[in-house]
Amino acid sequence: MASSVTMLAWGLVEYRDAYELAGELQNGLDCIKWPLDYFIKAHVADNKFYGQVGLGETDHDYWGRPEDMTMGRPASLLDEAHGGSEVAAETAAAMAAASIAFRPTDSAYADPLLQHARQLYDFGYNVREIYHHKISDAEDFYPSTSYNDELAWGAMWLHRATNDTDYLRKAEEFLSSDDVAYAMSWDDKDVGAQLLYYIATGDQAYQNIVERFLQNWFPGGDIPYTKKGLAFRAKWGSLRYSANTALVALVAADYGILPDEGRDFAQSQIDYMMGSSGRSFIVGYGQNPPVQPHHAAASCPSSPAECGWSQFEADAPNPHVLYGAMVGGPTDTDDTYVDKRSDSVGNEVTTDYNAGLQSSVAGRCPFCCHLGTFLHELVSHIYRFKLASAS
Repeated sequence: MASSVTMLAWGLVEYRDAYELAGELQNGLDCIKWPLDYFIKAHVADNKFYGQVGLGETDHDYWGRPEDMTMGRPASLLDEAHGGSEVAAETAAAMAAASIAFRPTDSAYADPLLQHARQLYDFGYNVREIYHHKISDAEDFYPSTSYNDELAWGAMWLHRATNDTDYLRKAEEFLSSDDVAYAMSWDDKDVGAQLLYYIATGDQAYQNIVERFLQNWFPGGDIPYTKKGLAFRAKWGSLRYSANTALVALVAADYGILPDEGRDFAQSQIDYMMGSSGRSFIVGYGQNPPVQPHHAAASCPSSPAECGWSQFEADAPNPHVLYGAMVGGPTDTDDTYVDKRSDSVGNEVTTDYNAGLQSSVAGRCPFCCHLGTFLHELVSHIYRFKLASAS
């Protein structure tokens, strides 16, 4: 969730004029304020942050409306005895980036966001521990490979929000100009931090490493392409990786890194998601969009009708159209995609899939600004569904 907010805030920071042109700036800010308020409530003291609510298996064993849940959902606290550096630093990044986005119109909200960001970053920096060592349940669902990238990413967003060079020095402790990132994702922020460091310093080594990352993704690079044009990093949520990389490419292009190739790549990937392959992967939009996204609440008939696993198994469109939600996408390089609710690999919807897409579309304005209203809806709808049912 924090990663999703940071990616959305990044788009609002870089492409504020696009949101304004589309008449969607306030909607974009409202969209991220929903989870930011949640983070503020979860940060109960300087070194205390609730990192998860609920248990993965228990939540997955339930199929129904989130408001009908009755099972116990314990809250898991990170503290000085058991830290969670990546969770603290990523939430700090979200709040720092959001403070920049809110600053021109709502400094009264931006100020406490920045205060929380500073405190959470200090917590993650000083109490260094993989978060799932404390929240063991998370390891089966969102295992962390390292906290170094989040500590670099959080420091760079705090530097951008404050211009405090101490955060630049902290970022340098965790950054590398030699290691090419696997992808831009909720668990891997290396290329994002490398790009922000280049933007802040102009360091040629970091320009070079961002170029190498992007060249891997461009046609002819190391990342394979599907027959119809998707850069295919991994089968689970394949569209998410390309959406996030599109955003990296667009921001890099704006700062002089492979501008023509980056914008062409981003446009091709956005086009694929919206229908250039012959079908849209966005619910309620375009040609032959998904009608059975893997989303419990959308699959339920309106209350008071009962909802359960029979709705999961039903071979019929969801009763509620989850407008704007992007599904995971193709599961192989043959563009294989099955619109079945039971296929969580290809047909699940999540906030982090949509965040990169929304910010990328903003980055392609004015060419795509007519999609502003729609792309606000896709994220805000998902937040309101997911926050009730997930940590």
